[in-house]
Amino acid sequence: MTNYYNEIKNELLNYEVTKKVKEYSINKSELETKYNVGKMLIEAQGGEERAKYGNSLIKEYSTRLTKEIGKGYSEQNLKEMRQYYLYIKKGRPVGDNLNWSHYRKLMTIDNNNAIKYYICQIKLYNLSKRQLEEKIKSKEYERLSEETKNKLSLDSTCEYEITDFVKNPIIIKNTKGDNNITEKVLQKLILEDLDNFLLELGEGFTYIANEYKIKMDNTYNYIDLLLFNYIYNAFVVVELKTTKLEKEHIGQIEVYMNYIDENIKTIYQNKTIGIIIAKEGNKYVMKYCSDPRIYNTTYIFN
Repeated sequence: MTNYYNEIKNELLNYEVTKKVKEYSINKSELETKYNVGKMLIEAQGGEERAKYGNSLIKEYSTRLTKEIGKGYSEQNLKEMRQYYLYIKKGRPVGDNLNWSHYRKLMTIDNNNAIKYYICQIKLYNLSKRQLEEKIKSKEYERLSEETKNKLSLDSTCEYEITDFVKNPIIIKNTKGDNNITEKVLQKLILEDLDNFLLELGEGFTYIANEYKIKMDNTYNYIDLLLFNYIYNAFVVVELKTTKLEKEHIGQIEVYMNYIDENIKTIYQNKTIGIIIAKEGNKYVMKYCSDPRIYNTTYIFN
């Protein structure tokens, strides 16, 4: 019997390509239509300044369009098309992989750097409208370091470090309902919602173990969380503190990082990174921390 597998595969591959091209074309056409309608609405209202007060015309057009074409042309929808035209005209950031639902959320943001960040997140994680909304609602951009925000304001080709997208504070879902918890309980809460925790840290983090046992001399010690970042090709030691950051915490995590470097890391991997997640930060301790591989952030409960 003839083997039709390759012919079947090629037929399906052609279909997938055609479908993607069609989806891209439909999305592009929709955005162009929204832009053109928005522009005409501005012109019909006598320009940008008068358009701010021309909602009666929007109401009239909405009523007529709904009656003659159908649903989807409410006053709010027409106002958003008008807003989209102004968004593009003002030179706000755009992205090839964005659809109308994305832009509806991005148009609520005034900061261009914040918009650039969320567009980057949409591209990296193929975010849906709901996922993007959750990131904006959690003020993810606002929780980035000032250094990272400055990098975002530069050319998009600038290089980022592993700690650039670690949020501060990190949001942890608290199913216990009590803010006065132990480090063990904090660790448990993180493990219960591990996927979101890794996303709070940034891009490329994967879980290896909790309470990772290491032996130094005749004593066993336990690393709260051991992660690996596949983008930066480095192990990540995470220590949890339900108190304010103290200088002793720096020494502790540094010992753990050095242990991983000497006993676990291979010659093909970069040096281990350390992240201390504490209840409160301490800028003075971090100021005099001589190891640039150690990063400190704080946490809050959702």
